[in-house]
Amino acid sequence: MKIGIDISQLAYANTGVANYLKSLIEHLIEMDKDDEFVLFFSSMRRTFQSSGFNFQSNPNVSIKQFKFPPTFLDLLWNKLHVLPIENLIGDIDIFITSDWTEPPARKAKKITILYDLIVYRYPQETAAKIVETQKRKLAWVKRESTKVLCISEATKKDAIQLLEIEKSRLDVIYPGI
Repeated sequence: MKIGIDISQLAYANTGVANYLKSLIEHLIEMDKDDEFVLFFSSMRRTFQSSGFNFQSNPNVSIKQFKFPPTFLDLLWNKLHVLPIENLIGDIDIFITSDWTEPPARKAKKITILYDLIVYRYPQETAAKIVETQKRKLAWVKRESTKVLCISEATKKDAIQLLEIEKSRLDVIYPGI
């Protein structure tokens, strides 16, 4: 199986999102010796620093880096919902999205990591641009993601109440604990 993962949020090292994502990726790659992983990274100004990872020499892992700014990907994927991820990283069976954008997929099943629903619970505490972007992304998640990985039981409960996502599509995952 070929698994694609959006690792773009790793550009923001030492944040909760980056730490969770890094741990999840490392555990997946460590546990799964049979499948191939294609890591998608895009940032206009930042580069992916692979030196902090334990999969640098793993032949089952490849990294596809792009210089698209997040605002461009928000337009392409969250607003217009064009340019399937396979056009950038090749054919994959599963694609795991993270925090900011939700690309369409031609054939891949999609799994999304859901960190919190602050944009619904406390929109006044968050910048308007972040609220708008997250709500666009989450609308696609609700429609297209086969599974949603929640970082806590509280996030799972919010996904059920606020997004009305079925329990059967939600799993709580604690990597590294």
